[in-house]
Amino acid sequence: MTVSTDTDRLELEPAPQGLSGEYLPHTSLSRALDSVIQGFGRLSAWLWPILMMIIIVNVVSRYVFAQGFIELEELQWHIYSAGFLFALSYALLWDSHVRVDLIRERISYRAQAWIELFGLLFILAPFIGLLLYFAVPYVIDSWTMNEASSAPGGLSQRWIVKSTLPIGLGLLLIAAFSRLVRLLAFLFGAEAQHGHQ
Repeated sequence: MTVSTDTDRLELEPAPQGLSGEYLPHTSLSRALDSVIQGFGRLSAWLWPILMMIIIVNVVSRYVFAQGFIELEELQWHIYSAGFLFALSYALLWDSHVRVDLIRERISYRAQAWIELFGLLFILAPFIGLLLYFAVPYVIDSWTMNEASSAPGGLSQRWIVKSTLPIGLGLLLIAAFSRLVRLLAFLFGAEAQHGHQ
């Protein structure tokens, strides 16, 4: 926020926000992809209250009843990782991710769109592709050997939780593709002919 120099009163004005998702035009494809991410985001939001309940039960059982449960401890780790992985795509969709605004806020919307387009195509997409390249065999190996926890009383069928890695990355790829479609519509669509700031 900026403060006006008027000495009679202090006026707070919102700072410029730059090019965010709300300014990018939608297409029918981006709307369909966004609805998948939003639906998955709403469903996965329920992981957090479940995680809190598991942590509370685990803490109470350990410190009140002196009875620890390895499976609950492992389950809370796995739910946390699944919630984090599924939240990545939702964060990209809603512009909730961290940005470096030092330069971004000082350039035009078109320049911001070009930088974001470059970042999606040459940084994020290859990064997701590389992670998927290693994650899919990792999950398949876990599934074929029916991997279980090495801890006594730990969780069995670890491939289920490991499958959240490629699923979360796949959702992130869908969100990135939706963003790419919207950026292309912004840069080359009908609105681009009228000019942007």
